[in-house]
Order: sequence, then structure tokens, then C-alpha cells
Amino acid sequence: MKKVAITTLGCKTNQFESAAMTEALQKDGFCIVPFTDPADIYIINSCSVTAKTDAESRRLIRKGMKQNPSARIVVTGCYAQLSAAEILDLGVHLVIGNSEKRDLVRILREADGEPRALVGDISEQQSEDGLALETFAEHTRAFLQVQNGCNASCAYCIVPKARGRSRSVAPERVLEGVAAFAAKGFREVVLSGIHLGAYGLDLSPATDLLALLKEIEKQGVIGRLRIGSVEPTEMTPELISFVTASPIVCQHLHIPLQSGSDAVLERMNRGYEKALFREVTESLAQSSPDICIGADVIAGFPGESDEEFEEGYTFLESLPLAYLHVFPFSSRPGTPAATMKPQVPAATIKERALRLRQLSDRKKESYYRSFLGRTVQVLIQKEQKGVRGLSRNYIPVQIEGVEPPQNSEVSVLVTRVQGDHLVGKVVTVSLHA
Repeated sequence: MKKVAITTLGCKTNQFESAAMTEALQKDGFCIVPFTDPADIYIINSCSVTAKTDAESRRLIRKGMKQNPSARIVVTGCYAQLSAAEILDLGVHLVIGNSEKRDLVRILREADGEPRALVGDISEQQSEDGLALETFAEHTRAFLQVQNGCNASCAYCIVPKARGRSRSVAPERVLEGVAAFAAKGFREVVLSGIHLGAYGLDLSPATDLLALLKEIEKQGVIGRLRIGSVEPTEMTPELISFVTASPIVCQHLHIPLQSGSDAVLERMNRGYEKALFREVTESLAQSSPDICIGADVIAGFPGESDEEFEEGYTFLESLPLAYLHVFPFSSRPGTPAATMKPQVPAATIKERALRLRQLSDRKKESYYRSFLGRTVQVLIQKEQKGVRGLSRNYIPVQIEGVEPPQNSEVSVLVTRVQGDHLVGKVVTVSLHA
């Protein structure tokens, strides 16, 4: 039985695909071991969102080679899709593209030891079946890939070249996936994709994310449904109304902003102004006062002046956000932003990112404190320094006193905020979905 180690960089789509590859390998008789252990095959499911992630992929390649010089090194994911020849020059045995990774087991079985790249033109892929996945490492929440690729052309992003055009999994396949997870005991399903808000637009007949959510709710097999990142331009009034009223959709949304300056947004080619983002977030907060809204923001995009940064900072301060994901700008070769002038000095980017993270910390603490003395619904995940779980609005909660079983959903009275989580006592326990 050959030992295989897999490590994953990047987005939730990559995490899902690594889980699917792991399951397929196990079914075929491979033994999965941690990436830090000796293995016969090391698989790096790479990311290529910045030059730094490319460098991290190369570091992991070298790590695998060092741990077992006779092992086969396999690289897949976005770095593999974009830079196959460069990766082969590092001494890698197999480079597998994003579309080809679904055939990983067959490729490994048929490989003859000669270094080779199996990377097709992903821009030609017109449909998406989604990878099959019946189990998940953490048996409470499961990720379901319903969409892949992206049609946008943001100035800083290489993802459309690495993932191809937007492609959606047929609604009936999605419903089958949700039902399969529910039958195996998962209490929460997270819908994931590269550009989730574009779901269904490529199908025939065309549909959309709202129609899919309504079908999943109507299906009635899962108690908690979480949505991944959705662009502000795709948060229509109808979608907002449904999401905030649905008994199964978790009150948590991540909406990429990237900048609170209209001039910077224009250079980024984001296709909207900050007024739209305010309208969307305030509408969500008005309809669902406890909703957890997060946003992406890039610090130090090329040309960002001190005045533009301060404009964006003030805008973010004024929004009903619970947290920020802050990304210091990192030039990605092959994107328009890489050649834009002037580039912001690294020290300035670091300073701006720190200020934004401090703002995020204050917003998160304020949001967490709003739940003191109140009850929240918590899905118990696993024991780690005590019993913990995740609330429907994406807050980690530590349980004191009674220790409910994993995969139960409990009503918890919040007693205090402690660092990055809430602490509370169980009021009621539900063992069934």
C-alpha cells in the first residue's frame, strides 16, 4: 500500500478538491499520511494568487523531496495550471492541471516514472460536474463545490487564467450532493465556488444562486446552509430578502470590497462604486441585525495615495461589518496591476495593512460583545482545549460546564468574550438535524 501525503494552499475550492482527491485515493487503496511524514508520493495542491504563493508551492516541493528523495512529487492546482514547464524544471515528476485533477488516481496508476505535464487549456472547458466527495475530515460541516472559474477581469487577479470561465454544477447534482451529505450526518453544508454569485448563468436553461438556494430549502434535508463569498453586484434585493429570512441559511456573508475608494476601485476594474457596497451591507444589517458580514480589502494597491487610503479607511469604519480579511498587495506577474505605476512602497503597505487589521479587531470585538447575555445556536465540532463549536453567524464558541456530543447543535447562553471566541453555557441540546 503506497503512502500518499497531500498539502493544500489557497481557497476553499482547493480544500474541497483536496478532500475529494484524498477520498478517491483511499478508495483505491492508497494510505494517506500527514505531509510531514515519510511518503511514497507527495501531492502539492497549489495556489497562484500571488508570487508569494508560487514561492510557497516551491518550498513545499523542496520539502517533499528532502523528506524522501525517492518519492514521486506531484503538483496540481493553480500554480500547476499556469507554470507547468517551470515546475517540471524543479525536478517534479507530475504536473496536473485543475481540470485533470479529477483523474488523479488513474494518472498515478498509469504513470511510468517519466516527468510529464498533463495540463489542458482550461479556457476551453464549458461545463462543470464537480468532484465527488462522500466524506469530510471534520464530520459536522461539509463543503460542496457548486461552481468553478470566473468571468471577471480584476486588475490584480490571475484566477480566471488558472480556473477558466465560470462553470456551474447542474442544480440536480447540487441537490444530490446536499442530500448525500445530510444522509451521512453532516449538519451544515457550505456552498463553495470561485465566483459563487455567477452560479447558473452558464447553464441551459439559465438559473441563478437564488433559485438554487430556494430549491435546497425546499428539499428540507439540511438544517444549516452556509454561502461562500458573493460579490456586491450580485447581492440583489431579492437575494438579500431570501437570505435574511431563510430558516436554513446561516446569517453570515462574506462580500469582497477590496477598496473603499472609488478611484482605486476603478483602477482595480471592480465594476462598482463604494455606494453600492454600503447599500448592500446596510440592507443586510437592517433585515438581519445579528448577521455577520465580512469583507476583503487590499492594502497598498498600485497608485493608492495617502488620501485614497484614508478615504477607504473611513468608509470601512462606517460600515456594519464584523471583520475584515486584509491582504497586503502582492504583485502577481501576468496581471495588469503588476505593471501599474506607481507601486506603493512595501513599508507603506505593511503599515496600512496593520491599521486595517487593527480596525478589523475592533469591529470583531464590538460584534462579539453584542451577544453577551444572549443565546446563540452552536454546532459542536470537536474537542480542542475544551469543547468548541461554530455559531450560525460564524462565531467560534467555547462551551463551559456540560460537554455536548460532537455534531449536536446546542443553544448556548453567552457569558463572556475571550480573545477570538465567545464563551458560554449550554441551555438546550439538539441531537438530530
